[in-house]
Amino acid sequence: MTTIRLPTAQPPGTVLGTAPAVFEGAEAYRATGGYAATTDPEELLAHLAASGLRGRGGAGFPAAVKLRSVRGGGSPVVVANGEEGEPGSAKDRWLLRARPHLVLDGLARAAAVTGAVRGFVYVSDPAAGASVRRALAEHPPPLPVEVVETDHTYVAGEETAVVRRIDGGPALPTAKPPRPFEQGVGGAPTLVSNVETLARIALTAARPDLRRAIARHTLVTLSGGPDAPVLTEVPYGVPLRALAARYGNADATGALMGGLFGGLVAADALDLPLEPGALGAAGTALGCGAIRFLAPGSCPVTTAADAAAHLAAESARQCGVCVSGTAAVGGALSGLAAGTAGPDTADHLLRWSQGLPGRGACGLLDAAAGIAGSLLRSFPGHVRSHLAAPCPVCADAAPAAGRRRLTVPVPEVAGAPRPARVPAPPPARSPAPAPSPSSSPTALPLPALKGTP
Repeated sequence: MTTIRLPTAQPPGTVLGTAPAVFEGAEAYRATGGYAATTDPEELLAHLAASGLRGRGGAGFPAAVKLRSVRGGGSPVVVANGEEGEPGSAKDRWLLRARPHLVLDGLARAAAVTGAVRGFVYVSDPAAGASVRRALAEHPPPLPVEVVETDHTYVAGEETAVVRRIDGGPALPTAKPPRPFEQGVGGAPTLVSNVETLARIALTAARPDLRRAIARHTLVTLSGGPDAPVLTEVPYGVPLRALAARYGNADATGALMGGLFGGLVAADALDLPLEPGALGAAGTALGCGAIRFLAPGSCPVTTAADAAAHLAAESARQCGVCVSGTAAVGGALSGLAAGTAGPDTADHLLRWSQGLPGRGACGLLDAAAGIAGSLLRSFPGHVRSHLAAPCPVCADAAPAAGRRRLTVPVPEVAGAPRPARVPAPPPARSPAPAPSPSSSPTALPLPALKGTP
């Protein structure tokens, strides 16, 4: 089970809070100043812009810019996105289970800034949905808020998939443009914001004097070593190596960064600071804050094969290039791990890593291509050795357990309400159109191949 670790020196205004393993009801939240912030919407927007707060859903887009993008449109909608598709992340589900009032407070603040008249909390975790429903009953927000549940998949949290599901359709990405801030739920301008982002908006409204610290701390889920996974909150700038040591994996040989989107990095990259700009400049990403460290004796090829297989299984199967591309990358990496790869496998992986990004309707294909490219860049010696002879470490790692190796469970939350079976709401609005060959990359072929990996 994932454990929660409080920072040694915990600053005020943290998302993790002082009792992260206990459900925080309305009374407890109000006792710490929740819902009482007097910062008006214009001031809050200015504070968010000055703080440099970035979204915590994976893309890291500036929160103030995103809020401004839906202002002025007709009857905007705000959505708290708690669908956590990355297998290595547990922060969003924990946050909704343990501190739903903090998220709902942030959602109300975002609504006030944007002029939204309706809100949604979007989840795939029944326990999170139960906690949010209790919080809504304890402290009704100033605007109508509905909880919408969906099945847990890698692509269900993509913003157009969120809109499509709320509109009564399947949780699958759609072609862009338009993007949700232009035309989202019911055709209205829609802010789709990660729940941790909204939590930090609420904290900023309550303590604008701490805006910089609030924006420059982040929740991280650390896994991959000998100990149980850890959920903690850390400041930007801490070296990755220090995080590995704190987690109990001081001799880590690399990491899988940003869930599955940041790719693999070698041991020398662990000297990088945990900071979006620095990580991006180095060719990786913080993403959702999930970091899987590679323990001594583990093999990065196994990790790459597990990640690619997970992505191939999670394809929405709407774009032909994604279906064939993720399957090809996954098959090549599985063959590399199994010792059955052909001599051209590395060439194929390189070609796919360069030719596939940007050709799917969502980021899943990009993640698969990134896994392949990062393995070639960060661990070229391992790739060569696997082409020369089977790897005993990979041989001992049963492929069937690959997805389980990547999955991180949610920490226990005492006192959280138990989920009740809630029937799915009937489609109240027309679903957005699915990607089509004329408006999406579906019809594009894979890069030309020679031989079979």
